[in-house]
Amino acid sequence: MASMASLNVHCYYKSRRRRTSVSTLPKIILSQQQDKPEDPMGRREIVLRSSEIAVIGAIFQLSGKKPEYLGVQKNQPSLALCPATKNCISTSEDISDLTHYAPPWNYNPDRGRGKKNPVSREVAMVELLEVIESTKPDKFTPRIAEKKDDYVRVEYESPILGLVDDVEFWFPPGKSSIVEYRSASRLGNFDFDYNRKRIKTLRLELEKKGWASEGTF
Repeated sequence: MASMASLNVHCYYKSRRRRTSVSTLPKIILSQQQDKPEDPMGRREIVLRSSEIAVIGAIFQLSGKKPEYLGVQKNQPSLALCPATKNCISTSEDISDLTHYAPPWNYNPDRGRGKKNPVSREVAMVELLEVIESTKPDKFTPRIAEKKDDYVRVEYESPILGLVDDVEFWFPPGKSSIVEYRSASRLGNFDFDYNRKRIKTLRLELEKKGWASEGTF
């Protein structure tokens, strides 16, 4: 009887030990998986996929075509108005159009260097070009596509899909130190305020040189 009890205890112990070892094994494996360092391939795959997206953008020409109506308008000298889409702002719009209107800039503001140390239009143009070439709002790459004495057109290309926005700057004739501008996306209906944020970024950099906005938006 004692040997039977001893045998039962021995079997129970062995069975208990097997169940314990099996039940604890998944916990050990889970612990090892949690402590495993991050696989660097994840970041590499992101880079590869970004490159693939850029290639797709080039294939399908997501950069769009330059609109033919850009430039200073002939009938009434000004920059072009915006289309009905919500991806464009322009100083040529009516001030009541809160979606598309943006106030012009002044490179010799009365409450700034305009009274004490005004600069010429040529100097202001140099300052503008310096800010354009040294600033990448939202990581868009600027490329000066057209330049005249009183006009500049810049193409801003997005970092992944290669989408292009056209941004124009115009120095109207006369003694005024006003600069008009227009910023618009070539494709789509919405821009998630990229054009507005771009203009604000450029303006803040120009303010460091003495420029000012003729209003707020």
